[in-house]
Amino acid sequence: MLRIDSHQLGISQGSFVLFSDFQVGGAMWTGQGPRELRRVVEFDEAYLRPPLVQVSLSMLDIDHSTNHRVDISADMVSEEGFMIVFRTWGDTKIARVRADWTAFGPVRHEDDWEV
Repeated sequence: MLRIDSHQLGISQGSFVLFSDFQVGGAMWTGQGPRELRRVVEFDEAYLRPPLVQVSLSMLDIDHSTNHRVDISADMVSEEGFMIVFRTWGDTKIARVRADWTAFGPVRHEDDWEV
């Protein structure tokens, strides 16, 4: 369990398109080449310790004639940021993906003293 004093709770969030492969014939759409994408996310302000990060799909444009295999996660979470990892495999064809993320963690308070 993560316990945080209410005056020190920082919440960051963001949303962006991870890729749009159908326009350029990319690997996620054609099924040829790397089927994993990693994207670095940097927080606007650093946390005191690595925060809890939740990643989700907010848009998935996928070919209906193939199996739907997708995996999205947060990796390498630190005080400054993390890595979004998106994977697919097999015959799955994905045109584009948008990911949303939220981070919760302790931040420095203006009344904190640094000794």
